[in-house]
Amino acid sequence: MKLLCVSDTESPVVYSHRLRERFGSYDGVISCGDLAYPYLEYIVSVLDRPLYYVNGNHDKVTPSALDETREQPWGATNSHRRVIYNPKLDLLIAGIEGSLVYNHKPRQYSQLQMWLMIFEMIPKLLWNKVRYGRFLDIFISHAPPAGIHDDSDYAHRGVNAFRWLDRWFSPQIHLHGHIHLYMPTQKREIQFHRTRIINAFDYIELEVEPSPKKARLRQVNAKKRN
Repeated sequence: MKLLCVSDTESPVVYSHRLRERFGSYDGVISCGDLAYPYLEYIVSVLDRPLYYVNGNHDKVTPSALDETREQPWGATNSHRRVIYNPKLDLLIAGIEGSLVYNHKPRQYSQLQMWLMIFEMIPKLLWNKVRYGRFLDIFISHAPPAGIHDDSDYAHRGVNAFRWLDRWFSPQIHLHGHIHLYMPTQKREIQFHRTRIINAFDYIELEVEPSPKKARLRQVNAKKRN
């Protein structure tokens, strides 16, 4: 399964007339926040693929041509505080928006608030394990987990609850944004226990392994054909 992942800055590679030519075969799109809604809507309209997103700490409501304001991009699915199953992709997704509080503007949360939002997800994650054989495939956040890809300044601290989630619920991939990658020494990806933690700044092309259940099914079907 191939996914286009975007965050924090509008890429000319994505925002171009060649978007379908380059990414038309991809299965879905994930946004980790701080992107203008028209940018996300352009991706959805051109690729016609499901787009799952969380807002960052700088997202704003977007005026429309109808003199209305809206708090989500058209055609996209807000994953904040939700655990979502896409049956077509056999994909389990959950998300938390925003960053840690630093100047008390919208979509900023304390460490305690982040913990509470993660705890709210636990019953659904446990049900995923019973029903699908795994807790979660992809966790989407704007802020990074504590001690991984975060910075020392107050605005870019990592979230303790996210690190705990990655450690004990082992999503295959944790995608985040918030930390801009300008230096070659900055790491985009790290392995943390069984989870790949990836900074989706700008854009990345991601290949996701099929779930163990689906992989076994494919193997059985292949044997039958032989």
